[in-house]
Amino acid sequence: MIHSFSYCAPSSLDELLSVLAENVPGARVLAGGTDLLVDARAGKIAPSLVIDVKRVEELREVGFSLDEGLSVGAAVTLTEICEHGFINSDFELLADAAWSIASKQIRNRATAVGNICTGSPAGDMGPALLAFDAVVRIASVRGRREIPISSFFKGVRRNDLAPDEIVTSVLIPNRYSDFKGRTMKLKRIKGHDLAIVSAAVLAGNGVIRLAAGSCAPCPVFLGEFPVDADVEEIVESALSKVSPIDDIRASADYRRFMLGEYVRRLVAYAKDPEEE
Repeated sequence: MIHSFSYCAPSSLDELLSVLAENVPGARVLAGGTDLLVDARAGKIAPSLVIDVKRVEELREVGFSLDEGLSVGAAVTLTEICEHGFINSDFELLADAAWSIASKQIRNRATAVGNICTGSPAGDMGPALLAFDAVVRIASVRGRREIPISSFFKGVRRNDLAPDEIVTSVLIPNRYSDFKGRTMKLKRIKGHDLAIVSAAVLAGNGVIRLAAGSCAPCPVFLGEFPVDADVEEIVESALSKVSPIDDIRASADYRRFMLGEYVRRLVAYAKDPEEE
């Protein structure tokens, strides 16, 4: 059973940051709540205050500029990403990753930013955003900062946020617009489940960029390779960057085997997307 807690829903970013700063360390930010409320019900967390960010307009925006690229706010849902025409046409890997998560009901609530902030090794948005070399935009009453997503993940359910900080958006550089992209996800069941292994590829301008999930304490960028590189050399390099574990869902050896197979398939797609 969820314990009692206070709730507020600020209508501006300044109000949100002030409330968060005043209530550290007992406050928790709610974007979609698909992880937060589950963890609270399970007794893993016990917030004194839940701060709902969905009324903050700045966090609900999807924006694009030629100078910077695609910006996705912290309160933008996965469904909004999936159904956004520009994202599907110019940043298709992001939409494909969002589609891979759970059910439509969950996607209607869950957010891409919330998915990376949870810090699960099996998080589905992490590999795609690593392939995009995304930038994480962070704010607090002390100011704003930006860090590459590769520096944001710090381990299992750990990230680079201070207690009084929130992620306001993720930024995908414009240089990756029009790159082809795809994700692959191995699950125990045919329906909705966490990834046993996942992988993402981004291909364009003569390069292939790969990332993986569920193969290390956090999502891992596997590297950038020339499109004409030998497939088995790419696989060998990719496998050298992961450290899978044995758990109830799969063995480390099985995860390594399947990641190698997924890398082969994704590289084949990257070399000739029209053949897939």
